[in-house]
Amino acid sequence: MRNIFILLGLLIGFSNQAQDLKAYQIYNTDGEAISFASMANELKDADVVLFGELHNNPICHWLQHELSMALYDSNRTMVLGAEMFEADNQAALNLYLKDSIDAKGLDTLARLWPNYKTDYAMLVDFAKSNQLDFIATNIPRFLARQVFKQGLESLDSLSDSLKAWIAPLPIPYDANLPGYQAMLEMMGGHGGENLPKAQAIKDATMAHFIVLNLPEDGLFIHYNGDYHSKDFEGINWYLNQYREGLNIKTISTQTQERVSPADSASLGHADFTIVVDEQVTTSY
Repeated sequence: MRNIFILLGLLIGFSNQAQDLKAYQIYNTDGEAISFASMANELKDADVVLFGELHNNPICHWLQHELSMALYDSNRTMVLGAEMFEADNQAALNLYLKDSIDAKGLDTLARLWPNYKTDYAMLVDFAKSNQLDFIATNIPRFLARQVFKQGLESLDSLSDSLKAWIAPLPIPYDANLPGYQAMLEMMGGHGGENLPKAQAIKDATMAHFIVLNLPEDGLFIHYNGDYHSKDFEGINWYLNQYREGLNIKTISTQTQERVSPADSASLGHADFTIVVDEQVTTSY
């Protein structure tokens, strides 16, 4: 009989533990666990929301879609934009948004990421169904590659048509920003000083197209890799260079063995932190 009670106790304990499993938890800047609704409510008055994602994390992509729906207000203009679309693909994206081409046509005309169908199509389709602009904010990859190989100065000789796809030159650049310094350290010096410059031209270009398409008294939600806005640097830093006084809110995504409590290393990188269980299956 005693063994039966022990077994029942273990089963109940296991059941309670299983019921407590969570895929994610959101934290504010004070490290307090908050609800999705609370985060959305605090973001509704922002000018720009930078959603820093982990590209292969399905929780990120689901919450991006949910947040876009939660912040949508027919009385306030909303624009969406993403790192995953390069500026020279804007024309193709516009054709799709206006129903001039179908999804297959977009796949043919634009350089879509391999995980577009599973992770980003629903965001574009949300914009399409609500007649919202969706901005391709990133620099064309061949130009970012040129900076990596030849430096920022190599962009000066570009034609005017190519310069239209990047931030105005010369871009502000601070090599001492911690994020760019960390990039050099992480790579052990490989890539040289042009590595963070290639990152900077991406950040600057995304910020430029956000400001260029920012609706008056409206909201721009931007989806980008976490590193592009983490620690209030990257895109966030360039937004402040291009337009002072913007109400910018950032979201960072981190992974942990369990989503609570939050590790100190996971917090402080953004206005809101989404901690995802590291066991969550990735999309690729």
